[in-house]
Amino acid sequence: MTTTTNPTQLNSSIGGTKNFYNWNFLDKQYRVVYETIGEGNPVLLLPAFSTVSSRTEMKGIANILATQYQVTVLDWLGFGESQCPPVDYNPALFQQLLGDFVKSIFNSPITLIAAGHASGYALKFTQDNPDLIFQLILIAPTWQGPLRVMGLPDGVRNGVKNLVRSPVIGQGLYYLNTTPSFLRFMYKRHVYVDETKLTPEFIDQKHQITSKDGARYAPAAFVTGAIDPVTDREEFLQLLESGSIPVLIILAENAPPKSKAEMEAMAKLEQVQTVRLEGTLGIYEEYPEAVTEAMNNFL
Repeated sequence: MTTTTNPTQLNSSIGGTKNFYNWNFLDKQYRVVYETIGEGNPVLLLPAFSTVSSRTEMKGIANILATQYQVTVLDWLGFGESQCPPVDYNPALFQQLLGDFVKSIFNSPITLIAAGHASGYALKFTQDNPDLIFQLILIAPTWQGPLRVMGLPDGVRNGVKNLVRSPVIGQGLYYLNTTPSFLRFMYKRHVYVDETKLTPEFIDQKHQITSKDGARYAPAAFVTGAIDPVTDREEFLQLLESGSIPVLIILAENAPPKSKAEMEAMAKLEQVQTVRLEGTLGIYEEYPEAVTEAMNNFL
């Protein structure tokens, strides 16, 4: 059973109404934050998983869409403002969370928009619940965690995850990988095209996300591939091919080579529509106007 608490305007991140979703999972309850803005047909935005994953990344898109739709943006468990418990973060957990959340919050079919790593979860949910999804949009879709992209074997990646979860050494490693200078380096290398947008204020906001108690547990699972929604490209493509719901893919032209190769493989499928835009893995945050225009043409 799942419940929601009363909404509040306090600490709104995208200008809407902040809500708390109390999610029961394996006999324990966890608080998940989501925010709703606008009126109209329902749209759910799923931010990409990352060390600094937060619904604030979707603010630009949410505010534009809110002029025509009722837009809901989710903070995944372990990320953003949601609770960050030291649980075993794995695909089953997030798939269950997405399913329970959609079925509890919405009472009519929704347009589902997912960025990055969230795309695989959106695809699986759509495949299992086609009657609940009206349309599906994937922005710069990926499925591999960074260390898997680098080719590290399973044993090494699992060892890194456990090390980061450890009390002392893990806290130190996490700190080194979330300093403002390192975050700026990663944004410049993989996430944004225009580095002039990486102002000290912008990086400070990202750094604050990493400073929350328990913030290292879920990102450790993401980075090491422990929450990869599929095991290989073929499985991801099969999800796309097997669906009956209209799908739009927004391909980021400046994405890292390996990530772009995955997007190009998706674009070859007849079942999907593809729009190519300037941008890399953070295209939805850096260029919300262009992304939203492409989505509106599809919607």
